[in-house]
Amino acid sequence: MKKLSLLFAASLLVSPFTLAEVVVIGNPAGPDSISANEVRDLYLNRSKALPNGDSAKPFELPEGNATRAEFHDKVTGRNDAQLKAFWSQQVFTGRGQPPAEAGSASGMKAQVASTPGAIGYIDSAEVDSSVKVILTP
Repeated sequence: MKKLSLLFAASLLVSPFTLAEVVVIGNPAGPDSISANEVRDLYLNRSKALPNGDSAKPFELPEGNATRAEFHDKVTGRNDAQLKAFWSQQVFTGRGQPPAEAGSASGMKAQVASTPGAIGYIDSAEVDSSVKVILTP
């Protein structure tokens, strides 16, 4: 039992250091950078354009995803329940639709890479040459 307790305690100490952080990615043809406020506005239906004036197409990971939770905690300041309530109100009042959902980090990369004006977010460990990092919140 003591060994199990020590193993558990050690895993708690190691875990935060092995996690990479969330980054906002963009289509390679899009802007090279974006502010956290601009990203927040895109994900909360306050803006529909990228800083360069192009129409924006944000993508979202599924509810319950740890990267999604970290992204929204850092950028929008909302949790899954708050986001669900927000988007229910937006849809009900006809003000907007939630961002399109990508099923996974690889799906997010594929959607962002192939869609002009697209932005999304993934764990920094998932970044490859198909997309570019435009913000590290």
